Amino acid sequence: MSDANAIIERLGKLFIESFHVEVPSSDADLLENGILDSFQFVELLLELERCFGFRIKLEDIELDDLRTLAGIARLVAVKGEAAGAALAPPASRAAA
Repeated sequence: MSDANAIIERLGKLFIESFHVEVPSSDADLLENGILDSFQFVELLLELERCFGFRIKLEDIELDDLRTLAGIARLVAVKGEAAGAALAPPASRAAA
């Protein structure tokens, strides 16, 4: 499984656990499909920071970065690399 696919899989689980919704595909528009609203975007940013271990500055992102799981995965990959964060799940990092 590629890093992008692994991140998308983790994001899918995050949406189920945090928002109680299954995203139909990695390219599904989260806004147009009513999966997220503006309040949930704020919660999404907090969850991304918690799950992936890095900070996201609002001035560093575009709304389009957060419209799909694929876009969020790209953001996570870039931010994770920039922050030097391991993209393994937290339990895996603790065991390492």
